[in-house]
Amino acid sequence: MNINKLFNTDLDFTIEGIVDDSRDVKENYLFVATKGFNVDHFDYIDKAIENGAVAVVADREVECNVPVFYVENINNYFVKLCRTYNNIEDDDFNYIGITGTDGKTTSTSIIHQIMSLSKKSALIGTNGMFIEDEHFGTNNTTPCISELYNVLGVAKKHDCKQIVMEVSSEALLHNRVDGINYSIVGFTNITEDHLNIHGTIDNYIASKLKLIDYLSDNGIVIYNGDDVNLCQISYDNKYSYGVNNDCDFTISDIVENSKNVYFKIKYDNVIYEIESPLVGLYNVYNVTLAFAVCLLSGLTSNFIIDAIKNLKPILGRRESLDFGQDYEIILDYAHTFNGIKNILDSVKDYKKIITVTGAAGGREKEKRGKIGKIVLEKSDVVIFTMDDPRYESVDSIIDDLAGNTTKDYFRIKDRVEAIHFAFSIADKDSVVLILGKGRDNYMAVEDKKLPYCDYEVIKDYFK
Repeated sequence: MNINKLFNTDLDFTIEGIVDDSRDVKENYLFVATKGFNVDHFDYIDKAIENGAVAVVADREVECNVPVFYVENINNYFVKLCRTYNNIEDDDFNYIGITGTDGKTTSTSIIHQIMSLSKKSALIGTNGMFIEDEHFGTNNTTPCISELYNVLGVAKKHDCKQIVMEVSSEALLHNRVDGINYSIVGFTNITEDHLNIHGTIDNYIASKLKLIDYLSDNGIVIYNGDDVNLCQISYDNKYSYGVNNDCDFTISDIVENSKNVYFKIKYDNVIYEIESPLVGLYNVYNVTLAFAVCLLSGLTSNFIIDAIKNLKPILGRRESLDFGQDYEIILDYAHTFNGIKNILDSVKDYKKIITVTGAAGGREKEKRGKIGKIVLEKSDVVIFTMDDPRYESVDSIIDDLAGNTTKDYFRIKDRVEAIHFAFSIADKDSVVLILGKGRDNYMAVEDKKLPYCDYEVIKDYFK
């Protein structure tokens, strides 16, 4: 795009990208010196120019050897530039945003699968962006502003009309979804997490609830009415879901087997019978949230119910893997206390539960002992291993997980070896849970993201 399409200028040169992180600058990029949450990008203008920036946007005087465009409210202007560069208009998409501690990926994936049967839809979340069978990689659950508008530009070129988004608390804290107006926002649950970023649980809750501020006029809030942390929501156009009889969408009569779960949803005095291949009580909540979102979006109940019955597995979320082995393998991203407890409860009928898990380095140390305790209590065999150790010792992380337990467990620091060992001791009555990373494609070691994927390790083992 020519610079004169972005600014009123007589200059004539091409801009091939817009970013506010100097590390992302490439040749012929426009660098916008925003003021970040922890860093002032104004301090990195020289580095951006060194990396190839051909122009700079700033809100303070700067001396440099490329053109500088001065603006007020630079962070807001950055959003405007990204929207213009990617040709994004307010009425291009209908946006649905889902947040919560656990269940974001599953809930958004269900909503996306259902809505894609009605009109072309894009899903943006932890696993990247999906449009039909195409996958586009992203760097965060909710991409940074420049990347978000880049992928929205891709979605527009693919004629998508619907955007379903996972919205993380960190994205809300850092205003990454500025410029987005959601028609519906949904809340899965809020349990203690990310306190290394937010400081307190109250700050964390406040950050999650900030999603409501991004609603369009007459927008809808749908929230878990069984979650005490969500009952404080103050908004006129809101709907609750849960097993509590006071909920607008009331869940009842849950019957589960190893392949399916059956339950009922009562809404507006009508009872809907649901059959879902996504088992586990927590998935009953995820499916109910998706049902409510889709029904209040205007899809018919029969259409939604049929789509739920035929849902495809969610990558990395209670993903059952079949490589011809005579035992069950379940791959799951669960890394919070609540998420891990839910997945363990969902497999309690197996005679032998083998769990491979760890804890991320540089994150809340205080929650490790609680997580380790529930894993040790609800598993027959526990293998503690690495999970994004960053600058921490894997041994010290495992020590935190194990606490003062007297129960035997295995300490296998190499995650590949840990997974292989789990398979070597499994039999036909076993389930092997591989928890913490899901379909992540990296292992965070020090400041590097080394290529690594649990799924690929598992697949290679059975080759």
